[in-house]
Amino acid sequence: MKPMTEEHLAILRRHMVEMIAIHADLASEELGKATLDERVMASMRRVPRHLFVPAPVAPYAYQDMPLPIGFDKTVSQPFIVALMTDLLAPQPHQAVLEIGTGLGYQAAILAELAGQVWSVEIIEEFASHAETLLQGLGFSNVAIRVGDGSRGWLEHAPFDKILVSVAAERTPPALLEQLKPGGRLVLPLVSEDVQFLTVIDKDVAGQLKTRKLIPVRFSRLETV
Repeated sequence: MKPMTEEHLAILRRHMVEMIAIHADLASEELGKATLDERVMASMRRVPRHLFVPAPVAPYAYQDMPLPIGFDKTVSQPFIVALMTDLLAPQPHQAVLEIGTGLGYQAAILAELAGQVWSVEIIEEFASHAETLLQGLGFSNVAIRVGDGSRGWLEHAPFDKILVSVAAERTPPALLEQLKPGGRLVLPLVSEDVQFLTVIDKDVAGQLKTRKLIPVRFSRLETV
């Protein structure tokens, strides 16, 4: 079989985004809305997910499913990536902290929508690969460091938005401290052995408001 062309891949990305739209509509009661932000959907149509997964699973990159990326980790299914990005609502003037870079797919989506993305990854091989890939694709507004994501990235704090791509028993205090007043944090939180996608808003007075949305499955946050 001959290799797929860019035209083929673009069609598959469009189909992926159509599936995301169907998922969003089906989950509208839990989400409180039936559609995701068109800016997010447009970025999902543009970013080449097949480049952010290992070559053996690249043929499945545009199916709405998580895929293995090594070290017993996965890249989230496209619907979850789109939903978390939509919930975060990054804006062109904002700085976003991402915890759990993986191979850089979520970082690329965020970089399309935010002014600056700071991403922390505990696995050195992932961080190195993601950095090379993102630079090669022209994403100049992403910086990655290797480290314990639960500690955030103090040197660049505070952040307008924080997205955590790994599940935690509780929200790491450092991340709440590094979130600007008026900011938002999106992460999977564990509650009685079930993970829920959770949105935490910090008001201008520093008070926190938390809401749980849908059950999800993420790798656990690793700390050192």
